Amino acid sequence: MTVKKIRAGLSLFKQALVGSSTINYTEGSIAKATFLLAVPMILEMAMESVFAIVDIFFVAGLGAEAVATVGLTEAVMTLLYAVAIGLSMGTTAMVARRIGEDNAAGAAFAAGQALWMGIFVSVFVGVVGFFYAEKILALMGAEPGVIEGGTSYIQIMLSGSFTIVFLFLNNAIFRGAGDASIAMRSLMLANGINIVLDPMLIYGVGPFPDMGVTGAAVATNIGRGVGVAYQLWYLCANNRRIQLGLKDMIVKMSVILALFRISVGGIAQFLIATASWVFLMRLVSGYGSDAIAGYTISLRIMMFTILPAWGLSNAVATLVGQNLGAEKPERAESTVWQVAKYNVAYMVAVALVMIAVPEAIIGIFTQEPAAVAYGVDSLRIMSYAFAMMAVGMVAVQAFNGAGDTMTPTWINVFCYWIVQVPVAWWFSTSLGMGPNGVFWSIFIAEVLMGVVGVAWFMRGSWKRKMV
Repeated sequence: MTVKKIRAGLSLFKQALVGSSTINYTEGSIAKATFLLAVPMILEMAMESVFAIVDIFFVAGLGAEAVATVGLTEAVMTLLYAVAIGLSMGTTAMVARRIGEDNAAGAAFAAGQALWMGIFVSVFVGVVGFFYAEKILALMGAEPGVIEGGTSYIQIMLSGSFTIVFLFLNNAIFRGAGDASIAMRSLMLANGINIVLDPMLIYGVGPFPDMGVTGAAVATNIGRGVGVAYQLWYLCANNRRIQLGLKDMIVKMSVILALFRISVGGIAQFLIATASWVFLMRLVSGYGSDAIAGYTISLRIMMFTILPAWGLSNAVATLVGQNLGAEKPERAESTVWQVAKYNVAYMVAVALVMIAVPEAIIGIFTQEPAAVAYGVDSLRIMSYAFAMMAVGMVAVQAFNGAGDTMTPTWINVFCYWIVQVPVAWWFSTSLGMGPNGVFWSIFIAEVLMGVVGVAWFMRGSWKRKMV
């Protein structure tokens, strides 16, 4: 590779990190457009996952019960993530479509209406979480020691749900506008604060109190809260693709209902998927805290390592939305197939590492033999599905970017509830496979998701979806 090409590559990478309000993603090289969006989106997803990885890393020193508390809480929080991500999908689709139409004012107004939906969700979840934290842990099958030590953790996490909802929602606005670098930087800021505060509040470093697992929740909410403030400041800036003003916050029910219609499919899509994961966690919890800890650690590792694949998939959503807005469906379809190739190549490389050395990877987070054994089995089995998972992720995000959130919803119903959940129950209990039966059900569902997603995408109905 020549020096000239290296410099060009570094320049493009810098451009992706800094961002620009003048780039047109509906023209020119598809590879370049994908790169400029995917790089900050990959880093954004990495930063979101770092919250979970950091919490597990520092909490692991408190023992299996503390890790189980984080794992069970995260399983419940996935339901909130489902709502936040569902709202985000509708927001990204509408903002991207308006930007593709060269209607920045319409995009800003859609963003303002989306924020009202976020306010309602945050208040509802916060009230429920504050008053019913202990009952939620009990419902998840937590052991008495986990309930005693973890109630304050889940209470703080759910009461501070607005930080999660608005991080997702604001970043969806930036992604839809093609301004993904701001979304990335807001999460970098939030994570930096969390990384500093986590050990201090968990273990009582220096003048900080020794709060145990509760300290992880406090640190996470402070970090996310600062990230949200940073986002809102940029949403109101006058030098970006979207400038949010007071006029955009005037409630207009027709726009809110349009956003709601798209978001309902997105929310249902992720609720169906994440509810199945909650059910799987409930099955695993029946085998003790070591099984929960191993499974939780393996999931966190998996989600962290496949973040580049999620970043590429999110880039597809923006590119499909903007190209459909610009009345270029053929370019939108070409983008999907090109990104799918990149995704498969990356996921296969990751899978090979996971399959080869799972013990070394799990051992970074825990040395408890039983937890390591469960984590190794989980990580290795799930890795077998990575290639098909890569294709499915891109196909699903193509639908979402087009505003067709119901198609992935029905695919999720079939793959996760008609197939995965019954198989997990059958394998783990009737066949006596224990937690491994749950892990194999995940493999089967993800492979099926890839096959069905691609088959439905090739029908082409998503190109005619109006937003």
